[in-house]
Amino acid sequence: MDARIWNPDAPTNENAVIKATGGGAYKFADLFKERLGVSLDKEDEMNCLVSGANFLLKAIRHEAFTHMEGHKEFVQIDQNELFPYLLVNIGSGVSMIKVDGDGKFQRISGTNVGGGTYWGLGRLLTKCKSFDELLELSQLGDNRTIDMLVGDIYGGMDYSKIGLSASTIASSFGKAISENKELEDYSPEDISLSLLRMISYNIGQISYLNALRFGLKRIFFGGFFIRGHAYTMDTISFAVQFWSKGDAQAMFLRHEGFLGALGAFMSYEKHGLDDLMVHHLVERFPMGAPYTGGKIHGPPLGDLNEKISWMEKFVRKGTEITAPVPMAPPGTTGLGGFEVPSSKGGTLRSDASALNIGVLHLVPTLEVFPLLADPKTYEPNTIDLSDHGELEYWFTVLSEHLPDLVDKAVASEGGTDDAKRRGDAFARAFSAHLARLMEEPAAYGKLGLANLLELREECLREFQFVDAYRSIKQRENEASLAVLADLLMELDSMTEETRLLTLIEGVLAANIFDWGSRACVDLYHKGTIIEIYRMSRNKMQRPWRVDDFDVFKERMLGSGDKKPRPHKRALLFVDNSGADVILGMLPLARELLRRGTEVVLVANSLPALNDVTAMELPEIVAEAAKHCDILRRAAEAGGLLVDAMVSTLDDSKGNSSSVPLMVVENGCGSPCIDLRQVSSELAAAAKEADLIILEGMGRALHTNFNARFKCDALKLAMVKNQRLAEKLIKGNIYSCVCRYEPLS
Repeated sequence: MDARIWNPDAPTNENAVIKATGGGAYKFADLFKERLGVSLDKEDEMNCLVSGANFLLKAIRHEAFTHMEGHKEFVQIDQNELFPYLLVNIGSGVSMIKVDGDGKFQRISGTNVGGGTYWGLGRLLTKCKSFDELLELSQLGDNRTIDMLVGDIYGGMDYSKIGLSASTIASSFGKAISENKELEDYSPEDISLSLLRMISYNIGQISYLNALRFGLKRIFFGGFFIRGHAYTMDTISFAVQFWSKGDAQAMFLRHEGFLGALGAFMSYEKHGLDDLMVHHLVERFPMGAPYTGGKIHGPPLGDLNEKISWMEKFVRKGTEITAPVPMAPPGTTGLGGFEVPSSKGGTLRSDASALNIGVLHLVPTLEVFPLLADPKTYEPNTIDLSDHGELEYWFTVLSEHLPDLVDKAVASEGGTDDAKRRGDAFARAFSAHLARLMEEPAAYGKLGLANLLELREECLREFQFVDAYRSIKQRENEASLAVLADLLMELDSMTEETRLLTLIEGVLAANIFDWGSRACVDLYHKGTIIEIYRMSRNKMQRPWRVDDFDVFKERMLGSGDKKPRPHKRALLFVDNSGADVILGMLPLARELLRRGTEVVLVANSLPALNDVTAMELPEIVAEAAKHCDILRRAAEAGGLLVDAMVSTLDDSKGNSSSVPLMVVENGCGSPCIDLRQVSSELAAAAKEADLIILEGMGRALHTNFNARFKCDALKLAMVKNQRLAEKLIKGNIYSCVCRYEPLS
């Protein structure tokens, strides 16, 4: 029996209905009714397996992966190229299903030698009481004591003529023939491993031969037999690679034990799930506030029949605030080679939580950013965390920043005892996640720095810290708005060329204000926000470490008498509150508006550190518009102002010739941005855009530094981390990046 979905309309067990599939749905139906008063609504097993697999492969970005010699590598599956594939479901027996599309499949083969065989023979031969105990034994075994190898036959030599190494298994359990030993003379660990390899190799070989028979390149393995056991996956992978001579790969699913359950869930028509059009799933580590959807003041998700996305979260929210603990001790990934098994880890994770399974949530549609040059090859993360040194460094950075973040979070909630309790719980929860990911970086899917930073923000929301930097942002916004008018007057007094350079310098100088950077937090003790901004701006010396300003200037101003056409629409991805957005990005937006370019300010949907949000921007723009006709008219044209906000400037109201200044939310709540999952509003706004400006370390360096677009792109940031400066641009802390990438 595979799926359990309670009817939420049933107040008691008396009328409860559970979706169920598999043989147990029939075998135990009467027992469920008699003992629990629960009816089983049975679904066809093969239908559910295929439906569950299709859903996972379409919905979850990091669902499929390969596993060779202990190395897990996630595989991105293009939905348009998914079918046909071979689904190998390994339960008690093995079913091999050729899947041609949604609802289109055929069971083409199978074998009675499967998980039940392994457990049954293992129980007889080792006296193990459970499947997990048998797998644990295999991790300590050495199959060479029982299996007959090619070298045993050829005197330790390879049989190179036919491509067999001396360590290749010639006959599973073959040594038991020639040795004068009884069953008790062999260790249970060695028996378990030999048995595991025999069955896994057999399944891998038969699977590949069936894939070859039907011309299938993709083979996905699932079912309870695998259970995330590294050595099992390694063995199946080796068999497929060996028999295909490297032409085919075995792929596995993160949620491989839940195919039938998910398929049964998707058949639950009462909830209308059969009508949902799945886009993709956003993987978030802890459970927190989801993206609420809509425009700035738009409605939340309504009709479930409109397109939606799925979000998987890995920390369940209980009635009490508790912190999770690391799910398993170190050394449980089962590493080891094929020829001569080495260290295969300690204890097997037997608890359900160790399967790294989250909770699925419905969220409004998140779409692929339409201006990505090649979404298939796009990788948001710039830093490769598969390098253990990089992983350890950034984990240390996050850990060292944690006490200051907790202080800010507690202060944002008034410093109450409840806030302190939640702050302590957040710190323990986040630290536990870091410990878990340090042990197994791929536990929640492919890991990048953007994921780590988002993990932190989601963890904060999990413990009801909605906006830890709220008061700091308000204070810095007020201080920056107080000097904006003088800055705009200064800019207006300059020549066109000088003004453009000063604007870019201003963006870079203002980007120093980042509460996510330890170096910048230390600067706050050396002066006021305006003093620090002026100091930073005065130190702007060209050439910058990455300096494409002259190319950008030529596109904006032209050369000689030749004046270029203005951009039609610019998307400005803004970063921090305060001086960053008010003294840096708003003046740049104003310059673009002055030249006839529509401007869309793109900001976070949810708070993250001191980043400005889309909900906060209209008020900031309204205040700035009181000092500037250009901003006022553009904000009116973009629907950001109401009459009361601009009562002092009524004489120019209604200037329909002004290009609009608009605000959209990006669909995320992280210091970084993954452009494979943005709000539908941003995706719609992007269709008219021919200029993208990404500002700040998170959006332009940590992520998207190497991203390519279908339009002009300008990436602006001050590097506030020495290691990042060295690795990325071979510079030093406070180096500046002005990277311009024209379309042509």
